[in-house]
Amino acid sequence: MDVQKATQEYRMNEWIKIIRECHGSGQTVKSWCMGNGIRTNRYYYWLRKIRIAACEALPSKNPEEQIVPVDTSKISSSISTDAAYVSSGTVQTDIIIRFGSAVVEIRNSASASLIEKTIRVLQNAR
Repeated sequence: MDVQKATQEYRMNEWIKIIRECHGSGQTVKSWCMGNGIRTNRYYYWLRKIRIAACEALPSKNPEEQIVPVDTSKISSSISTDAAYVSSGTVQTDIIIRFGSAVVEIRNSASASLIEKTIRVLQNAR
């Protein structure tokens, strides 16, 4: 590790300690900073740098990795519809899709767009 990276890592760890100490104090940021001789704009600068580093450290999500294919022939054989009576006496039809341990329930009040999106997701689920 080069000196610059080691310095950045050291500073980041120090900033994290300060942020945690402030959050654990139960005080407002302003009062904690005043009591510890830290300018609040410095504190927020450190907090911003920590958040950016945390976001950059997250694994990147490839949209293609989030779509999981599903065999729709298995889904269609396991679709059932149930009728549920609400207190007013009217019938509210639900669609219940069971696929392995997953259960998807769609109410009558669901929009056509939501149902469409749900079906697309199910078509790409494993």
